[in-house]
Amino acid sequence: MSSGLSGGLAATESTARRGSGRVRHEDKITVYVSADELIALEQARLMLRARHGMAVDRGRIVREAIAAMLADLETNADDSELVRRLSAS
Repeated sequence: MSSGLSGGLAATESTARRGSGRVRHEDKITVYVSADELIALEQARLMLRARHGMAVDRGRIVREAIAAMLADLETNADDSELVRRLSAS
């Protein structure tokens, strides 16, 4: 299966992209974030718990955010949020 970044994924596959959820993960990356970004991530985790009753860890939030950005990139390519954000930096 193609990564979809060059148009290899059908639209239905791209819009269905989801984070991997609560499964054992064999692969790992290290991402460095600022103190403010870490606090914002923790606040998002607490908000999901308080307002929506969702007990999720930070890793799951990050995996869902990655999946959402990649789906948007596959669907919208040059007009994606990721391209806009990276172009602005």
